[in-house]
Amino acid sequence: MSTDTNAASTGPVWDWAAGHGPVTGALSATTGAFALATTATATGMPPTWALAIGTAGAIGHSAAGLRERLAARTLALRAASWLAGAGWTTWAITTGPLTWAALGSLATLGVGIGAATHSSRLHEEAREEEALAVAARQVALELSADRRAIAAEWVDRVQRVCGITLRVLGVEMWPTGTGFTIDAELPPGGTTYDRIAKEAAKLSSDARLPHGCTATAGPGIHQGRVLIDVTNVNVLEQEVFYPSDYSRLSIHTGIPWGLRTNADEIRAFLREQCALVAGPTGSGKTNMVHTILAGFARAEDVLTWVIDLNAGSAGLPWARPAFDAQGRPVDGVRPGIDWLAASHKEAMVMLDALVRVAKRRKVAYQDLMAQANTDLLPISPSIPQIMLVVDEGAEILASTDREIRKLGDRILEVIRIARAMGARTVLTALGATGSVLGNLMIRREAKVRVALTGGEKEGMDLGKQFPGSRGLKPEQAPYKGAGFMGTPESETALFKSWRILPNQIRDIVTATSDRHPTLDGPSAKAAGDAYAQRWNPDRTQWMRDTTATPPTAITPATTGGQPSAGGGLNLSALRDKQAPASGPDEDAVRAFMEQIDKRFGTTDEPGTTRPERPATPGLNLSALQPGDGDARQAALALLLAAGPGGTGASAIARALADEHGTTRQTVVGWLKSWAEEGEAVRIGEGTKTRYVHRRHAPDQG
Repeated sequence: MSTDTNAASTGPVWDWAAGHGPVTGALSATTGAFALATTATATGMPPTWALAIGTAGAIGHSAAGLRERLAARTLALRAASWLAGAGWTTWAITTGPLTWAALGSLATLGVGIGAATHSSRLHEEAREEEALAVAARQVALELSADRRAIAAEWVDRVQRVCGITLRVLGVEMWPTGTGFTIDAELPPGGTTYDRIAKEAAKLSSDARLPHGCTATAGPGIHQGRVLIDVTNVNVLEQEVFYPSDYSRLSIHTGIPWGLRTNADEIRAFLREQCALVAGPTGSGKTNMVHTILAGFARAEDVLTWVIDLNAGSAGLPWARPAFDAQGRPVDGVRPGIDWLAASHKEAMVMLDALVRVAKRRKVAYQDLMAQANTDLLPISPSIPQIMLVVDEGAEILASTDREIRKLGDRILEVIRIARAMGARTVLTALGATGSVLGNLMIRREAKVRVALTGGEKEGMDLGKQFPGSRGLKPEQAPYKGAGFMGTPESETALFKSWRILPNQIRDIVTATSDRHPTLDGPSAKAAGDAYAQRWNPDRTQWMRDTTATPPTAITPATTGGQPSAGGGLNLSALRDKQAPASGPDEDAVRAFMEQIDKRFGTTDEPGTTRPERPATPGLNLSALQPGDGDARQAALALLLAAGPGGTGASAIARALADEHGTTRQTVVGWLKSWAEEGEAVRIGEGTKTRYVHRRHAPDQG
């Protein structure tokens, strides 16, 4: 209020740096001439001095106008104004400036100068606009020439490689500068775009595109049009870190999972769809899981439940920042995930709770769905979607172990009954094989699919994971974190997953703590105490215990990493070696273990030798041998995931080298042992030798 009053009281503000317009210019010229004439008359100045001054001004302004490249008429007007003003001043000094004739002629001169200046200014503006238009037309002509050249080149290339004559309607250059899109019309006669799509590799080779760049064809605006995306800059080899923008997301607007080759984000829409992420060891699959969890943490209407039977490693970085060393909550920080299961028992508790939640929602929200006139539960921050992320969940579904199969059956039940009620799954797998994709439920519901190849060919059947897509080869994405992604909203194509580091995970957990929703009342009631006490310090003790082995799927009779009082074998290979024997009589325990060794043929401790003995039927506990148990189990999982095609020792050793340091010689020994035990079948001889898991062997159907 005071500012406006002060401005009004001080009057208008003069801009002394501003140039003259037609009116102020003419007024300045006439008043200056009149002042000079009256002063010169009073002082007796010679009249010729005014004429000399005007001539100098005309010459100076003409020179300045030439430097500014003004039009000739503008230069003539400025020179004429100076000379006219100098002539009037000379005449007025001679005859007197205070006569009516002098004043009238001066006013006429001012009006003429103003009118001429206005006309000149309009002419200069039109001239400048025309110059800009000419420059723009020149740029457009140059761009059009480049695009015409691109269009002609690709019309010839498609004709040569695919035998199809296109009519190019437009060429759009990508703003990122990494490629372009050709919009073309297909020839008449029923030609479809997939005739070009299946020759993507040949087109890329013919165009001499760099590695990691492709020429892919997709549907156009109608079935008679085709869009050809051509990437000419390899963005897959670059390590791109997760964006530092942690703004709010929603399950309805999609969750970003990475970048296309044109540097555009690709989003997964998971309100009604499940997802499958396949990738061998070393392909960047674990990092992709963290990227997925980061997107869910940013969403205001998503709660994430994680199952990872490998010591909970996928979810630990997202849970630990919210608790102190004693397991108590840290003020102002909530876990980035809502529940973490690292054991078979906890996973079953979680899945049972999720099934109860889905069934309860079907009844509790009937009125809400009727009001919204929909058969899908309206997901919002008050009724959040539950995203179940299961690391290596596809292997759980394909497992032959009875206890693991129970987990798999419960996961399939969630997939089957919970779509409308806002519970979907993200499963990961070590490969895209028949055993992983053999389940109809997975193929039907997991419409968002990712294959992180890293250049690995073993176990990556892209044709099965992306049916209908042509020309996909692992060699196109030989970099960690790179592969193919397809969704119902976008065609299957190359993409790059973001790189996310542990310190950024902590930042995301802290930055998004205030937006995590809470489970709605009916769902929380259905989930029961198992959900309410999920972060109880007793149940999360294993997260902070650095001396005891975390709970695993092999020991369903344990809780929180500690032996339960229930029944079942208590095998020393699964306990911390420094833990005391679980009984008062260690001699009796030792005798019992010796009986197990004699009956089931268990392996010796490292550094001990014993005479060879004939193989005996029964349990084979060699997978529990300390030191290589995890690697051996991983190798067996790879053999199972290879499907009927089988695999060899070299491929398994390469897959295990980074994480376990396993050599080919060790894998050869395992394969021979499994073949003798009937766990695997050997096919071929010499360099063509391969092994097939007994589930996929020909005699096993």
